[in-house]
Amino acid sequence: MKNSFNDLTYEELLNKREELKKKYMDSRFSKVLGHVESPIEVRTVRRQISRLNTIIHEYALGIRKA
Repeated sequence: MKNSFNDLTYEELLNKREELKKKYMDSRFSKVLGHVESPIEVRTVRRQISRLNTIIHEYALGIRKA
């Protein structure tokens, strides 16, 4: 999953980030209630969001070309 973000376009990156943010909030909510199947999922999704933010920021700085 780590390298699959490199193949996405800028628009797809933004959409994927929003999707993961929703998943992260749902996972956090479930974790607080004690209904989470995998407690590692919260950390994994948070790190995926960070990777996406890094790639999006690289596009903004011009390091990556569209």
